[in-house]
Amino acid sequence: MRIPLDWLGEYVELPAGVTGAAVAEALVRVGLEEEGLHGGEVTGPLVVGKVLTMEPEPQKNGKTINWCTVDVGDANGSGEAQGIVCGAHNFAPGDLVVVVLPGAELPGGFAISARKTYGHVSAGMICAADELGLPDDGSGGIIRLAERLPGVELTPGQDAIPLLGLDRETVEINVTPDRGYCFSLRGVAREYGLSTGASFTDPAVALAQAAPAANDAGHRVEVRDDAPLRGQVGCDRFVARVVRGIDVSAQTPAWMATRLTEAGMRPISLPVDVTNYVMLALGQPLHAYDLASIDGPVVVRRARPGEKLKTLDGNERSLFEEDLLITDGGERGLGIAGVMGGFDSEVTDSTTDVLIEGAHFDPITVARSARRHKLPSEASRRFERGVDPQLAPAAVELVAQLLVEYAGGTVDDGVTDLNDVPGSAPIVFDPQLASRLVGIDYPDDQVADVLRRIGCGVETTGTQWRVTPPSWRPDLHTGPDLVEEVARTVGYEQIPSILPTPPGGRGLTHDQQARRIVANTLAARGFSEVWSAPFVSDERYAALGYPVEAARARTVSLINPLSEEQPLMRISVLSTMVDALKRNVARGIKDVALFELGLVVALEEAQRQAPTSPVGVLPAPELLEQIRAAVPPQPRHLGILMTGDATPAGWWGKGRPADWSDTVDAVRSIAEALVIPLTVEADGDAMPFHPGRCAKLSLADGTLIGHAGELHPKVVQALGLPPRTVGAEVDLDALIAASGSPITSRPIANLPLASSDVALVVDAGVPAARVEAALRDGAGPLLESIALFDSYTGDQAGEGKKSLAYRMGFRSGEKTLTTDEVNAARDSAVRAAADATGAVQRA
Repeated sequence: MRIPLDWLGEYVELPAGVTGAAVAEALVRVGLEEEGLHGGEVTGPLVVGKVLTMEPEPQKNGKTINWCTVDVGDANGSGEAQGIVCGAHNFAPGDLVVVVLPGAELPGGFAISARKTYGHVSAGMICAADELGLPDDGSGGIIRLAERLPGVELTPGQDAIPLLGLDRETVEINVTPDRGYCFSLRGVAREYGLSTGASFTDPAVALAQAAPAANDAGHRVEVRDDAPLRGQVGCDRFVARVVRGIDVSAQTPAWMATRLTEAGMRPISLPVDVTNYVMLALGQPLHAYDLASIDGPVVVRRARPGEKLKTLDGNERSLFEEDLLITDGGERGLGIAGVMGGFDSEVTDSTTDVLIEGAHFDPITVARSARRHKLPSEASRRFERGVDPQLAPAAVELVAQLLVEYAGGTVDDGVTDLNDVPGSAPIVFDPQLASRLVGIDYPDDQVADVLRRIGCGVETTGTQWRVTPPSWRPDLHTGPDLVEEVARTVGYEQIPSILPTPPGGRGLTHDQQARRIVANTLAARGFSEVWSAPFVSDERYAALGYPVEAARARTVSLINPLSEEQPLMRISVLSTMVDALKRNVARGIKDVALFELGLVVALEEAQRQAPTSPVGVLPAPELLEQIRAAVPPQPRHLGILMTGDATPAGWWGKGRPADWSDTVDAVRSIAEALVIPLTVEADGDAMPFHPGRCAKLSLADGTLIGHAGELHPKVVQALGLPPRTVGAEVDLDALIAASGSPITSRPIANLPLASSDVALVVDAGVPAARVEAALRDGAGPLLESIALFDSYTGDQAGEGKKSLAYRMGFRSGEKTLTTDEVNAARDSAVRAAADATGAVQRA
């Protein structure tokens, strides 16, 4: 929102010689963010010029420039035409343009001088709006003054700086969604007065007093909203008045055109300029209809299925049933309420009588329509943030006065005012709440004064005040809302910055600490953490080799998915991680190692439908319990994916491709970091893994926590992954839960370790983990460690057999073990392995 200072000074008292920077600083103190300062940046000769000739000259680079002669009067000291090179093409001989002459300086310190270019000496520049720091006038190129300042008498050589308002400063502010009333000079003036204590004069007060009361002689208006959103009728106020006999060709007064330009809007025609001017001044969007094009009463209703409307921009739009329309007689559309008017009812050159609309529309209805049709407008921008519902009569009165004064019209006696606006609900407010929430002392008198200054009605009886927000503040609903007003008005700078001291005994939970250990461990091994959206489809389940019906039974389908192609919540982290792996590989990264800690759905019974609760209403405890009960279990899983080389190639030699053992090793490293014993066994039936290169990962008590290994070739092919991609998926919650028990450290051994190797021949299908477990059970309490250091298959092992060699370490805490004691423990372990797996000791 651009705020011309001279216009702002009509509504609030500004100090003599005040600068834009000072005004911006005052507005920042009450929460209006400064976007920029405009004006006063152009120095030197900037004049009106009349284009005399314009000769296009094609260049070798394919570009065409124009060699122009421009009449600048006596501004150049000679009275002769000025020769200027210009690359724009949106003007012609005879046009009045803005010319900057040598010696001037444009915004940004851009100095102008005569220079040779394209074979000519260009003595100046024909200016576009952005080169002068002005908003674009819609032409997208050179400023044509006859269009920008209609009705203003211009002569070549005339100083253009005051014409364009470049000698006056304009403050540009960013209006946050909760401060919609500041999309007007009226609102900003109120905030400046609030910040500085300057006297504020509300322009709407006198206009509301001058506006005649509603009567039965006005143009008939009906609201037929039979499908309100959230029970909120789309239009709760509609003011309409008729002005007859206007001259639509009358020129917009120069002062109004200048103000519109300074505020960032392009003058178009008098009726349009008047409604835009009043909207900028007061904040009430308005619309003028050609009365002759309206047949019957004005009817406000929702769009019908399949209905279309041609809007002012010339586009025919397919409407949605939630769109609110302005129609005549309930049939023909005149416009989308609060967004844009219709093409058939716009004011044209033949218009003599106009119907002025000043209405109040539901913010959510307007916002949704503007977004559906991609039609952001000045009107919708204000309505969706909340317009003062009591403002319409004053705004319509000002439009009528201006049309009478400048277009020669007369106003009908009839006044229509449908008013179903509910009064502002009072807020029960404890004045001490401000001190408690902000942390500094606000006396009750100060709190009451601030609330009255922002326009609230305040009843200060007792300790529970009744505060009634003003009509222009729809954002005030609760006590904390009022506290924020107190804090910003008194000054945010009054609030001290105190670094909070954390209480002792708090910090990360066990689960948070464990997840951090897992992430740090994998990162230290070269893995990169990713996040993938948890949405999948039946096709993804099929590609992973899951039985689709069984997978669908375990997941949750979304009623309103972000994408219709992914309507399901994932039951596996790997099912969504593969997209991240494919994206990296597609971008040329051959060696990829990724991990993700993410939630999955683990539905244990039929999916429940969670009950809904009205927006803005605290659900009852029973309803909350039903909602919680409908939420399925969502354990956290760890997913790992690798492709390419696990060990990179370099001067030291070739790289080593990642294989199934790398994923097993990664999970083992996590278990070791969490001090959890982990059992690894072969598993030939766990999709999406290769049946011969998959490991089952279990806790010491036999609890299955996941699988690791190479992905199945069919899965790799279906998903378009690199060959021999490996991965793992682990139930991280189960793993972390196992790490919650206190860990008892063993004393450091001071007696020697006795090692003994044993080689056992077993059937090729016997897992090494089963053999190791049997050896542990049989070795007894002296066994301290055991590790598989060799696996052999070949002629010496026998057909269908394999040889497994283990190194066993024995130690006693009381004495040095003898050879006989070590051999006895080893032999006991071998007998146990023989009984459990049929192992035969190899000589």
